[in-house]
Amino acid sequence: MCGICGIINLNRGKPPDVDTLMRMMGRLRHRGPDSSGYYRDKQVALGHTRLAIIDLQTGDQPISNEDNSIWITFNGEIFNYLELGSELLGLGHNFKTKSDAEVIVHAYEQWGMSCFERFNGQWALALWDNKNNRVILSRDRMGIRPLYYAICNNRLLFASEIKALFADKSLERKFDPAGISEIFTFWSPVAPRTVFKNIEELEPGHFAVIKNGIIKSKAYWAISFPDKNTEPDLSEKENADLLRNHLINASKLRFTRSDVPVGAYLSGGIDSSITSSIVTEYTKSPLKTFSIRFTDSEFDEGQYQKEMVKRLDADHRDVKVSNRDIGYVFPEVIWHAERPILRTAPAPLFLLSRLVRESGYKVVVTGEGADEVMAGYDIFREAKVRMFLARNLSSKKRSKIFMKLYPWMERSPGEAPAFANAFFSKSLDPLDPWFSHRPRWDITSSLKHILNPDFRREAEKVDVTEELFSKLPGNYNGWDALCKAQWLEMVTLLSGYILSAQGDRMLMANSVEGRFPFLDCDLVDFTNQLPSRHKLLALNEKHLLKVAFNDMIPESILNRPKQPYRAPDAASFFAGKDFDWVYDVTSLSRLKNASVFNPKAVSGLITKCRQVQGHKMSNTDNMRIVAILSTMLVHHHYIEQDGSGGKDERPAEPIKVVDKAS
Repeated sequence: MCGICGIINLNRGKPPDVDTLMRMMGRLRHRGPDSSGYYRDKQVALGHTRLAIIDLQTGDQPISNEDNSIWITFNGEIFNYLELGSELLGLGHNFKTKSDAEVIVHAYEQWGMSCFERFNGQWALALWDNKNNRVILSRDRMGIRPLYYAICNNRLLFASEIKALFADKSLERKFDPAGISEIFTFWSPVAPRTVFKNIEELEPGHFAVIKNGIIKSKAYWAISFPDKNTEPDLSEKENADLLRNHLINASKLRFTRSDVPVGAYLSGGIDSSITSSIVTEYTKSPLKTFSIRFTDSEFDEGQYQKEMVKRLDADHRDVKVSNRDIGYVFPEVIWHAERPILRTAPAPLFLLSRLVRESGYKVVVTGEGADEVMAGYDIFREAKVRMFLARNLSSKKRSKIFMKLYPWMERSPGEAPAFANAFFSKSLDPLDPWFSHRPRWDITSSLKHILNPDFRREAEKVDVTEELFSKLPGNYNGWDALCKAQWLEMVTLLSGYILSAQGDRMLMANSVEGRFPFLDCDLVDFTNQLPSRHKLLALNEKHLLKVAFNDMIPESILNRPKQPYRAPDAASFFAGKDFDWVYDVTSLSRLKNASVFNPKAVSGLITKCRQVQGHKMSNTDNMRIVAILSTMLVHHHYIEQDGSGGKDERPAEPIKVVDKAS
């Protein structure tokens, strides 16, 4: 796991500037604190900051093929690199290292762009093919690893994080109102859009070719589901056995393909309990586990964590997070996240990865992705309930099904049947392509009422849902309702929020690599072809996963009500002594300067929060306050200031240099 960056001249001019490249690398030092390096010639400069995981002795980058005609800077892991390396050796390729990065170079040399289809891993990379005078950018299928780019002064800049792009002082720093609108609708920007004007993110499952000043992006993989009329080939038992084999293989790869120790997150839920259990059952690796605890019992899952630790006999550590802990680190969390967020959930994960690093670990395996591929989220259950209602809106018996939803929530909608019925009975057109997500998007879009009217008009010039409609696969209408909902969740929330603001950024903030067995490409392709009833049976989420691993997980965890990971929101900022930064970023002068929010609406909401100290606020008000604070922090870090966060911009030594431009 590393940070990558680079500068590509789009026409003939001066060689890429070394000082700019070094600042870019310096801003990625948290992603690669072990060493750094760059390659430069008259047209291209590739930078790299290294977090050494595989081939500790000879795996420094950038790295090339035998005749130095192809160079790479690479962030991530190719978990099947040993198998690919053996195949390439048999085809006559020679290797000077034992790294997966060099395998990529030779795989590209052998198979060209089709090499990406062969990789099982998580990556963002840039290849400079000098012979063919082209640069190739590529990103993994699900968007686990980030890759951004911008065009400025006839140069293309690329980097793992936006803050590195802003190391070029000539790049404009300005919000894209449409990007903010996407967050205030989908919870996240949808690639290629970001929240900054003229900065794009390479889409998951895509590669881009830059040649003769022209950039062309193409998909090498896409999310796919079977037609709803397709009869399943295999029984539930047969699919459960296959799922078990896929997940065991995926977990073993991620625990054993490393030259440093690998730990595991343990939330107390079924997903991380399974991956941790696989380690003890199927590998010889010692198990070190890490958990988040909360001082607020509404969010704490400690009893389940303790049960699994005892069962696994794991070496365990946890971090207990208070509301004030979240408020204290929130400005730094947002500097790493590089986007507004609507929940504080990334902050405890930032504190957890800090614990991992302090414990001497660089790599952890997590259960992320299971809810998307195995239909574990409440939104999938909600959609099924709403579809059930749509068949007979006048039925009073059917409305009682709301009592089955949200058993974990203190103020469950099921306890207010009239409210629940009114809410879930909205937008019940089964032909609506957004049927599953319409209630969430409508609620989130209500946040736009706090926007400055001029900013909101700019934001709504782009119909973001209509844009998303243009991305729908041609066979989308042939999928069943659950598959459509899964596609929406994977394309909007998974890559843009779960794997970025909650995942990559919070892990790499403390120089920790995350690995995700449930997002193994073979497992994803398998689960996407499963019958929907194997994933969501009635309202029993992740049904097949429970069947496949019922012998490894205690019943108390296997059958516990689904409890999503959450953290205190408004109460993190207004309970107890005030945080100075809250009032700094929401001062009238700052609000007027940013011109994003209506100052009167912000003032009223903050007054309300102070009166109740952030407690017993509505779901919408909680989102509003987090949205305001995070957006204003992004504005402060990246528009008022230069994006450096006031940190040292020197890359880690030793610095490997290959300079052919001087």
